[in-house]
Amino acid sequence: MKLAEEAIVLVGGFGTRLRATVPDLPKPLAPVAGRPFLAYVLDNLADGGIRRVILATGYLGELVEEQIGHRWQSMEVLYSREPQPLGTGGAVRLALSRLQGDTVHMCNGDTYLRYVPAALQQAAIVHESPMALALAKVPDVGRYGAVVTRGGYVSAFSEKGGSGSGWINAGSYFLSAQALSSLPDRDTFSFETDVLLPQAETGNLAALKETSGFIDIGVPEDYTRAQTELAGIGR
Repeated sequence: MKLAEEAIVLVGGFGTRLRATVPDLPKPLAPVAGRPFLAYVLDNLADGGIRRVILATGYLGELVEEQIGHRWQSMEVLYSREPQPLGTGGAVRLALSRLQGDTVHMCNGDTYLRYVPAALQQAAIVHESPMALALAKVPDVGRYGAVVTRGGYVSAFSEKGGSGSGWINAGSYFLSAQALSSLPDRDTFSFETDVLLPQAETGNLAALKETSGFIDIGVPEDYTRAQTELAGIGR
């Protein structure tokens, strides 16, 4: 399988929990150490060999296009804007019309994670899975819900509200041609509920644990933490 060089980044959420802190911007554009948070996500993708990125926008999508433009480092940047909220799965399905190839990486524009995209794709190949999910080790899984793995596969997702350290879904994925062709045939759906859960239940979701630097700016305290942890890596 040829290495995927395209990525879809979900940047269309409303960011309700962060709105009191960043009221006039979509969450991925929240300023972090003098740059939009999305800049760090895009830097990672470019450094990882991605050459073409599709930003799936929604709420205040015009601001994303104004700030990011159509070129980021070595990457061509395209846009797919939801006419109304379609859910995470619907946003991905809408963005597929912009793809040139038949495999793609996918991540959230409000989550930072250091990993190698080629390694995530390789995890899917080695485990003969149509999809692979990057995990992050966190000190407390309570806010996210834990991920249970077995033999290199995701076997279950637990509900939020647990406690203690563990692995969580870090919001970065590789989707093969098989995975893309089997997405639900409807405009609006949840990627997490309608795609990830069935794949895990049938043993078709590979896991990658070689990751670091996870930050999700969905809540104000982690947004504050990002100001310090990402300050030294700006371009």
